[in-house]
Parts: sequence; C-alpha cells; structure tokens
Amino acid sequence: MSSTARAATGVVLLGGMLVLTGCGEGGGGRTSPVPTVTVQAGGDPVTVSPTQYCRDGEGQRYQVSAPVLEVSPDTTVVLSVADEVAASGWGVQVFDEQLQERIGEVEVADGTVVLDEINTSDVVPATYYLVVVQDADPEACNGLSGAWPIGFIRAGAGTPATSPSSSPTG
Repeated sequence: MSSTARAATGVVLLGGMLVLTGCGEGGGGRTSPVPTVTVQAGGDPVTVSPTQYCRDGEGQRYQVSAPVLEVSPDTTVVLSVADEVAASGWGVQVFDEQLQERIGEVEVADGTVVLDEINTSDVVPATYYLVVVQDADPEACNGLSGAWPIGFIRAGAGTPATSPSSSPTG
C-alpha cells in the first residue's frame, strides 16, 4: 500500500445527529467552539465534529456519529480544516470499514487548510474511513490529538450516489 492512499466523493449519508458530550467541567468560562472539519465529495459540503480533541491542555472525548458519505468512483474528496488545526499540522489516516486497521496515510504539508488530493478510487476496499488527525502536542493532553472520522461507501461503477441513507451498522 502506498502512503499516498486516497479516497472518495458523493452524497452524504448522515448516521445520526452529532451530539457533543463530555465537554470539560463547567465553570461558566467562555471557551471557543471545538474546531470542525468540512468534507465535500461530489455533493454538498458536510461539517464533521471531532471524536476527541485537546482543549486548554485537557483531553476531551465526544459522543458523535461520524458522517458516512455514499460516493461515486473517481471523485475528488476535498477536506478543509480550521486555521488552528492547519497551524498545528494534520494528516489523513485511511482505515478499514470497522475503523480497526489502518491501511494507509496521506501526509499534509504544514499550514495546509484545504486538501484536494484524495480520490474515492484511491482506496482498495469500497467501504472505508478517512480520519483527519491533528498533530499531537506531546506536552499537552498526554499526546491526545484531534480526530475527525468520515466514512465512505463507494458505489459500483455506473451507480449514481444521489440519495441519503443511514450509516452502516457495526
């Protein structure tokens, strides 16, 4: 497998409402929103919330449903990150459909906000996840980094990806 494994396009299949939980202890202080990632693969852009993030030196985990996009073959995937994620550095990890085995990685140049070098036909299995992973600060959050998973289901050749459906069950 090449370290430049690539992925997807399509129409979004949201697996459920994104609900953030486990956000640090109260205190009423103002904190900026947790950064999101935007993915677009042939359809409308989709905003993705993180499953984990290091905020103010404290690791946070969130209960979210990763969006799953039904995509056509040979479609460009465009990933956009917040300026603070680009400033710290990030990359894309490619996982199998169960998010168990990492099958590839895409390196991203420092300071990059938009990545449009991944194609839905670059990944061998037809169902897979791309996970945007922020570079971890080893001094903060015990090395915990931000992670934004996005599922992809590549339709068969000639099958249009035009209607939403629910995410696959595990």
